[in-house]
Amino acid sequence: MPRLPEYLKRPIIDTEKTKTVRRILKAKCLNTVCEGARCPNKSECYSANTATFLIMGNVCTRNCRYCNISPARPEPLDKDEPKHVAEAVKELGLKFAVITSVTRDDLPDGGAEHFKKCIEEIRKISDAKIEILTPDFKGDKKALDIIIEANPDVFNHNIETVRRIFKTARPQGNYDISLEVLKYIKDNSDIVTKSGFMVGLGEETDDIKATFSDLKNAGVDIVTIGQYIQPSKQHLEVAKYYTLEEFEELKKLAKKAGIKNYQIGPLVRSSYHAFSLFEKAEM
Repeated sequence: MPRLPEYLKRPIIDTEKTKTVRRILKAKCLNTVCEGARCPNKSECYSANTATFLIMGNVCTRNCRYCNISPARPEPLDKDEPKHVAEAVKELGLKFAVITSVTRDDLPDGGAEHFKKCIEEIRKISDAKIEILTPDFKGDKKALDIIIEANPDVFNHNIETVRRIFKTARPQGNYDISLEVLKYIKDNSDIVTKSGFMVGLGEETDDIKATFSDLKNAGVDIVTIGQYIQPSKQHLEVAKYYTLEEFEELKKLAKKAGIKNYQIGPLVRSSYHAFSLFEKAEM
């Protein structure tokens, strides 16, 4: 694999705070996307006493070609997981909790009810704001209605890449269904909506402009963009490492497209600085 540019490297941090986060997660038998997806910001977030919870297991029913989470047949849902997530949120003292999941196409509702239970359990014992990052639920409106009823503070569903590359990167997904999911939540609730995508997979400027336009038309409130980093030789290759200057140009394109709230940079990921983005969107 090509050598990473220096601005994409992050030091490993091992302090009492990071150890405390790991201890709490281990005690509650919880997974995080920080570990599962090999997030480069893991040490920074753990140092800030936070993590992004990964619910419904640590294997996925889909095989997206950019993702480090393994495809496999998942175990049955852990009925105690929502309570354990809530307890971890309280013990970590989180003001803003982010919950994501693997894709569970094996479940009738795609796991929507499990998301709802996590939100309900957190609100029983914490005042933390809650962001959920969900799969597409195959566009099932009944599943989306369950999410709307749970009323998270932020609903995030990542488009992940531009239309032209979508089927290559996400062979079991559908670009238009992802847009419909975002629009349905926006049209039927007051929930802040959020989406993001990676660059470096071979997209062109016109592709990015079209994606901005699509997300704007779907009513998305917050957009995040970061550099794709190849997890292993078995994953899609990096077509290009964007320079810091090119990321600045992407910010200009987002602003020109009418995207008011965005976070764009080499190591930006969906939940990176999520609370500050939410606060800006609420202003």
